[in-house]
Amino acid sequence: MTLKPLEEITEKIEEELGSYSPVLRRLLVNRGLVNREDAFRFLNPSYDEDVHDPFLMQDMERAIERIHRAVQSGEKIAVYADYDCDGIPGAVIMTDFFEMLGYENFEVYIPDRHKEGYGLQIPALDMLIQKKTTLVLTVDLGITNHKEVEYCNEHRVDVIVTDHHLVHETIPNAYAVVNPKRDDCTYPDPMLCGSGVAFKLVQAFLKQYGDAYGVIPGTEKWMLDMVGLATLSDMVPLRHENRVLAHYGLKVFKKTRRTGLLHLLKKARVRLDMLLEDDVTFMVTPRINAAGRMDHPKRAYELLVAKESEKGFESAKLLHDLNDTRKKLVMQIMKKAKSVLSKRTVKDVIVVGDREWSIGVLGLVASKLVEEYGVSVFVWGSDEGGSILKGSCRSDESVSLVELMSQSANLFENFGGHEGAGGFSISAQNIHFLEESLNTAYPHIAKEKKQERVFEYDTELRLSDVTTSLYFEVQKLAPFGVGNHRPVFLFRDVLVQDVRMFGKANEHLEILVKDPETNTSLKAISFFTKHNAFAGGSLQKDTTISLFASLEYSTFSYRPELRLRIVNVHFSV
Repeated sequence: MTLKPLEEITEKIEEELGSYSPVLRRLLVNRGLVNREDAFRFLNPSYDEDVHDPFLMQDMERAIERIHRAVQSGEKIAVYADYDCDGIPGAVIMTDFFEMLGYENFEVYIPDRHKEGYGLQIPALDMLIQKKTTLVLTVDLGITNHKEVEYCNEHRVDVIVTDHHLVHETIPNAYAVVNPKRDDCTYPDPMLCGSGVAFKLVQAFLKQYGDAYGVIPGTEKWMLDMVGLATLSDMVPLRHENRVLAHYGLKVFKKTRRTGLLHLLKKARVRLDMLLEDDVTFMVTPRINAAGRMDHPKRAYELLVAKESEKGFESAKLLHDLNDTRKKLVMQIMKKAKSVLSKRTVKDVIVVGDREWSIGVLGLVASKLVEEYGVSVFVWGSDEGGSILKGSCRSDESVSLVELMSQSANLFENFGGHEGAGGFSISAQNIHFLEESLNTAYPHIAKEKKQERVFEYDTELRLSDVTTSLYFEVQKLAPFGVGNHRPVFLFRDVLVQDVRMFGKANEHLEILVKDPETNTSLKAISFFTKHNAFAGGSLQKDTTISLFASLEYSTFSYRPELRLRIVNVHFSV
């Protein structure tokens, strides 16, 4: 393992960032923030200055004009949202929006992940058409649904697509297509999540028509809890506008009045006043997604829009129980997948599956297999039987999945997604040829792989440096996520004083480490990790290690504790 050398802090950078502490200065430089203005704007996100004008987005004017006309004439509007923790919060945003306008002639449709799959589906559109729907508004989907949009056009139903996924070649022939990734869209930040795009639509509408509906300017900011939830859950880069939306989203989250969300947080034993992005992504997001994976995504939507405490409590309990079931199912499939792969030669791309594997959890399984084998993974299953299989795929970051799947487009019934994650459907006949086809295409489009892993960290500290004040100084860089990683520190040559497992099934690791030079000891933990999970050795008492870890201030069960979160371990020779 090679350690990444730290970039030199020049005299010019010292002059620009001299007002910050040495540790914070180092963290800013590591993020490419080397001048005073950029550092200040990053550390002090401004909603008024850093959230862009929604009308910079292509088709925005046309979209809001059509919604205004529909509301004025009392048309039936359908919000057709995706079933994950981006689409569902987006559906809640649109629900809040129409309720804000005092408009009732709308309904929210969220497809069943298992029975219908991703995107617009003609049987669902038929049902909406029979209800005399004349306007369909998509959230987090639709950019690849050319056929389905044309079907709506033929039945005199207008479609407004709001989406953030990659455009294949052309955009659908919808009334309006609001997507910052359009080739002809010059919006300053194309990396918004689906709910972020939906929020921009609301922003634009209220800016143009809010006075006519008696909406107090700024009221839409109460929707930022859902924007923040989706932004963090969908793993979009937390830079630029996304950073601002996530930052203020967490602030609104702490003040949320959504009764179901409050019950869910209480069930997960999360302190609302100390809420961090990890609480959202590790405690809330899985429970929201569990609804669609294990039951129906509408269950999560019902939780987020619940107004009565009793309904919120019931929804929170249901999602909590579904999430527990989901965990067990993932463990079972992982065990079967690893058994199958143990008998095969692992190539650049793995394709593995079984008809009995529930498609709702395949993305989670694919992610775990990427971690386990270090290659890109396609996992397939089937909940309904029949000749069409469905699956999820995750990249090891060496290849764009959309590009890779495009090379084998003739095998798929359908596919889509991002560079790092996607979904697909394929015939039972073609699944036998998929792994060979993907591996044949892989060398021609893969990014250059490093022969030796370079482990990156931010800077070196002593255990005695770890204080509550340092933790809160580092937190100025939050929220952390894609594009703004949680700072990793190197604690060199520390002594392991104790090793223990904890949790219901003893699945989590805790070690006590000591710095012999300063005689300082500190607890370090890692979830779902064994003592022998690190390359080069096994964590044992009296072992000397170099520890890579981030700072953590746990408030679990309302017991504050400053500790380290293990990222990696290097065993001393």
